[in-house]
Amino acid sequence: QVQLVESGGGLVQAGGSLRLSCAASGRTFRVSHMGWFRQAPGKEREFVAAISWSIVSTDYADSVKGRFTISRDNAKKMVYLQMDSLKPEDTAVYYCALQSAQSSWSSRRAPTTYGNWGQGTQVTVSS
Repeated sequence: QVQLVESGGGLVQAGGSLRLSCAASGRTFRVSHMGWFRQAPGKEREFVAAISWSIVSTDYADSVKGRFTISRDNAKKMVYLQMDSLKPEDTAVYYCALQSAQSSWSSRRAPTTYGNWGQGTQVTVSS
């Protein structure tokens, strides 16, 4: 059974930076694609970034491309999201997720293909 625990959220001014961390347990982490999603009040959960199990491939939503960087350490079972040049519209609860084994990299942006989710961490960007 996989468990995911996010940390690193908080309150930051526009233009600032935060680094989110996601600690995973379970043996499937090293062979699973990982993603970050976010959900703002009154909005649907949306894709932010994803990284393949091999670390070879990454993908970003257009809204964060060039500002956010996803990375992972398979030995430590950790996934990170470095967020720079933060904007008020980045305010949301951020979730890390592990893609189900039967799902492929091509479906990385679809929340329904992720079978394990963390509890979320709040990120608030003030203007």
